[in-house]
Amino acid sequence: MRWKIIQLQYCFLLVPCMLTALEAVPIDVDKTKVHNTEPVESARIDPPDTGLYYDEYLKQVIDVLETDQHFREKLQKADIEEIRSGRLSKELDLVSHHVRTKLDELKRQEVARLRMLIKAKLDSLQDTGMNHHLLLKQFEHLNHQNPDTFESSDLDMLIKAATADLEQYDRTRHEEFKKYEMMKEHERREYLKTLNEEKRKEEESKFEEMRRKHENHPKVNHPGSKDQLKEVWEEADGLDPNDFDPKTFFKLHDVNNDGFLDEQELEALFTRELEKVYDPRNAEDDMIEMEEERLRMREHVMNEIDNNKDRLVTLEEFLRATEKKEFLEPDSWETLGQQQLFTEEELKEYESIIAMQENELKKRADELQKQKEELQRQHDHLEAQKQEYQQAVQQLEHKKFQQGIAPSGPAGELEFKPPILNNQDTDKESE
Repeated sequence: MRWKIIQLQYCFLLVPCMLTALEAVPIDVDKTKVHNTEPVESARIDPPDTGLYYDEYLKQVIDVLETDQHFREKLQKADIEEIRSGRLSKELDLVSHHVRTKLDELKRQEVARLRMLIKAKLDSLQDTGMNHHLLLKQFEHLNHQNPDTFESSDLDMLIKAATADLEQYDRTRHEEFKKYEMMKEHERREYLKTLNEEKRKEEESKFEEMRRKHENHPKVNHPGSKDQLKEVWEEADGLDPNDFDPKTFFKLHDVNNDGFLDEQELEALFTRELEKVYDPRNAEDDMIEMEEERLRMREHVMNEIDNNKDRLVTLEEFLRATEKKEFLEPDSWETLGQQQLFTEEELKEYESIIAMQENELKKRADELQKQKEELQRQHDHLEAQKQEYQQAVQQLEHKKFQQGIAPSGPAGELEFKPPILNNQDTDKESE
């Protein structure tokens, strides 16, 4: 199970919207007395989609590796650096034949899937002359030079690719949120420019009023502090705050009973604090900001507690953190509304990028408009030629009619009409 959590250690960054519904599950008081609870099937949490294009392959490989007792024992003792460095991948040579056979099958299926995707892409581009084998080089989560067997290099590449890809998302997530906030401010300022002075003052007043309403909320406890955890203990778990016990708290919120608080379980602890600041029914509360706040809280707690930086909190790490001064006497927590998310210089630079993009779009729109006008002109010209041709045909037919010449067909061919016989001709033919 540790291996499964490690490979998903960053994946919860990819699904913030799914986490809004997560909350610590209320538990009966009697259950706090049970210190060696066994995991039950109903308590298992299905790992969320990591967002990687090889997500299913990643999960299947992990599931197969967990069936090998030797490998599972090595995983339990391995630290995150041993996993990332590739030393753990060498243990693959010691797994059972049945496991290796299953891994070989998974790799062949993955290679076949990638080839099918490549072929579909090339067919859509009408370029089927390219080498599929060469195109497989763009996929860095497996050894494409050996498409038939799963080797230690495949496991090493899979771990490094997943870690690098998810860490890259982690690095860009805050940047995307900053762009979102700058775009909101940019649009607000652009809207104000369209108003007269009186209306502009009204809008500014409304904006300040909504900002004050948003900031008028109960005190937010420092994430991971004793006060914050005791509030969860009392309100979510329904327990007496005077009976707060860190070890029992850890066991209550280790929902899948694997001995760790992972990122999902940690973020569930912050729901009560977030509800103090954000309400989806209020126009002044932005739910995108709420998810950013949730992730900031989780990152802060991880930095404070997670000593080995594997993005998992053990019971030992948790209990050690409860002995620190920061746990008992924390600093006040500043919400997003109390922070400057960007500077004026950053906003101006972002607006210049937007202006450049808008100019490019305008230039492209002008080009398309010119192409449209040219096509319309050609169409009108052809329609005029068609009308001239029809008029010429009609005039020609009119002249032929006046001269007693048989009219021609639609394509100009002569229409044959048999001569009308008089009565004498009819009598001669009958004789």
